[in-house]
Amino acid sequence: MTKTAQHWHELAGTLKHPTLAVIDGQLTEAADGRTQANHDPATGRQLSQVAQCAEADVERAVRAARASFERGTWRGQPPAERKRTLLRLSELLLAHAEELALLESLDTGKRIADTSAIDVPGAAAILAWYAEAIDKVYGEVAPTAAGNLAVVTREPVGVVAAVVPWNYPLETAIWKLAPALAAGNSVILKPAEESPSTALRLGELALQAGLPAGVLNVVPGEGAVVGRALGRHLDVDAVAFTGSTEVGRLFLGYAAETRIRRLQLECGGKSPNIVFADAADLQAVADGVCSGIFFNAGEVCSANSRLLVERSIADELLELVLKRAEDFRPGDPLDPATGMGPLVSDRHAEKVLELIADGKATATLRTGGGIAGPRRTFVEPTVFTDVDPRSRIATEEVFGPVLAAFTFDTEEQALQLAHQSAYGLAASVWSDSLTRAHRVADKLRAGTVSVNCIDALDVTTPFGGFNQSGFGRDLSLHALQEYTALKTTWFSYGQGA
Repeated sequence: MTKTAQHWHELAGTLKHPTLAVIDGQLTEAADGRTQANHDPATGRQLSQVAQCAEADVERAVRAARASFERGTWRGQPPAERKRTLLRLSELLLAHAEELALLESLDTGKRIADTSAIDVPGAAAILAWYAEAIDKVYGEVAPTAAGNLAVVTREPVGVVAAVVPWNYPLETAIWKLAPALAAGNSVILKPAEESPSTALRLGELALQAGLPAGVLNVVPGEGAVVGRALGRHLDVDAVAFTGSTEVGRLFLGYAAETRIRRLQLECGGKSPNIVFADAADLQAVADGVCSGIFFNAGEVCSANSRLLVERSIADELLELVLKRAEDFRPGDPLDPATGMGPLVSDRHAEKVLELIADGKATATLRTGGGIAGPRRTFVEPTVFTDVDPRSRIATEEVFGPVLAAFTFDTEEQALQLAHQSAYGLAASVWSDSLTRAHRVADKLRAGTVSVNCIDALDVTTPFGGFNQSGFGRDLSLHALQEYTALKTTWFSYGQGA
């Protein structure tokens, strides 16, 4: 049965927002007692006062994670037992699905239609997938001369800091935690300041599922304080980060300044959507173009924010795109019929509106460009044409519902435009020519190339980027490599009598 806006608003009135950090198996305030207000971007109202952790709390969390790792309370468990615990946590996510979906929507402005149907069940499914992998991923035996045995095993790296963004708070946390925990590590999760609620609730549910104390710690707080402390801590063995390229560079610097450690950085994007004239179904293309940039209000690292369309079909496709964009008008995120929710915060909305202003000065505004709601966070779906490839709107990651459109005449021009970016996270290609689709996909420098679709994603395939989009991969069995180290054990036993 489809839930109504009334249902979600009534449930919101009874919702309890988690506010305490999770450190060493305990729900705790910040060491100095400080808190930080958490606001609803759709209304501006305060949702809660969340523990504002600092260096002392990071020290407690790292110490707890290290102690649990050294004791082997998690990594030392039989694989089948660790599997059962993570499966219980996955089941708890589903049992609390409405609560988690609502917490996510209220924190971020995400549509309840998406958090309830995609984010929460998707997070639970990914967690279950990695749980099932625990007793199915094996080591290796290398070929050696007679009288020798070389065994290659994967061992957990130790203490992992997972620093996640506000656009997909629960799902991105699970992208990091599921393989890290499946591999036997102990983890400190640092949620974004704008979206702490589902991470804190996840920490509570993990304890309920039976995860030992210290194995999963959740430490909310400012990135410049908690994130920096984790990035610089001498007892953190690996950092898994999703966020801006600017902050990704900071984590590189922290590692250089303090100690060499494993880094996995999934950073920004400015993904091209390339449409050739031999794409027969332009309505399907227009649907994909709009979903690729307006879904989740454009707050997607792999959003197809640049439309590159062959000149002969540009006018026809753009008319279809402009018409389809009307279905993404922003509104109440707790109304399942809403096309798009608000941006995550007033501060982020100001950045997006600043870049829209730059677009108005350098390109042709075809639709949107303004505010369509009670607050500045409700930014209209916006499309620019005649965009200068050197302008800010063409080169900077807007992270909002803003599409920059370009035209090309040849395949070579399309590839040149596509690569006029510092990023390399994702790309889409639309063509009914099998040879062209393969040829162009081969030449695109991007972590994921989606052909005749947008932003193709599955737990079975790796996700990550090239260039300034970072390195390392989330999802798939390859993600286990980010949280493990190879160890060779060589036995020399001779030939005997």
